[in-house]
Amino acid sequence: MEVRDSKFLQWSYKNGSKLFQKLFGERRQKEFYEWLFWMSKKVRERHLSNHHYEYFFTTYFGFSKEDFTNKKVLDIGCGPRGSLEWANGASERVGLDTLADKYVRMGGKHHQMQYIKAGAESIPFDDNYFDFVSSFNSLDHVDNLSKSIQEIGRVIRPGGYFLLISDIHSYPTICEPSAFQWDIVEKFKDRFDVLKEDHYEGNLMYTSIRVGLEFDHKNQKDRYGIITVLFQKKS
Repeated sequence: MEVRDSKFLQWSYKNGSKLFQKLFGERRQKEFYEWLFWMSKKVRERHLSNHHYEYFFTTYFGFSKEDFTNKKVLDIGCGPRGSLEWANGASERVGLDTLADKYVRMGGKHHQMQYIKAGAESIPFDDNYFDFVSSFNSLDHVDNLSKSIQEIGRVIRPGGYFLLISDIHSYPTICEPSAFQWDIVEKFKDRFDVLKEDHYEGNLMYTSIRVGLEFDHKNQKDRYGIITVLFQKKS
């Protein structure tokens, strides 16, 4: 996942969502619009770049590329860009997404990371398997938030890290059914310590974070926010 719904997708939801949902069901509808989003991106950009990911996995959260050497890394809701291509020293790098098979055909077949088709509610790996797990603009896209949080906690080894970047919004959308607020952090605290937490606002997630556009909590206007959290699993 990458950015919040485009104007084109918002128009599509309003004009075609009820008919689509009636014919195909909510899950198929959600996956169709997520696929459509990425196809429109690919048409506009031609090549889906991934150069920006390394900064957010490393520098932003206080890691170096070397910290990922010989580590097992999982990116939940990875999208088709090749979010873990930079981590060429990792022992295993996995992108998890319900549309992984389509992303492979969109260009993922040329990537060195592995794509696995699955949702965050049922991660097909053993307990305590990964050293790093990330969710960049994808946690609010899951169908079952509680189950996803449980699974994230299960597959990270004690002492391992969960890197979260997510939208904060007050109402669900077709592609973002798990709307949550800033207190989402509390849902992790039984299994994780919070090492870093920041709040931002703006229309472009990664740009807002890079320029440090802090969220003004004194402004009561209902609007999207961006939360970033570095968690460490308790031993």
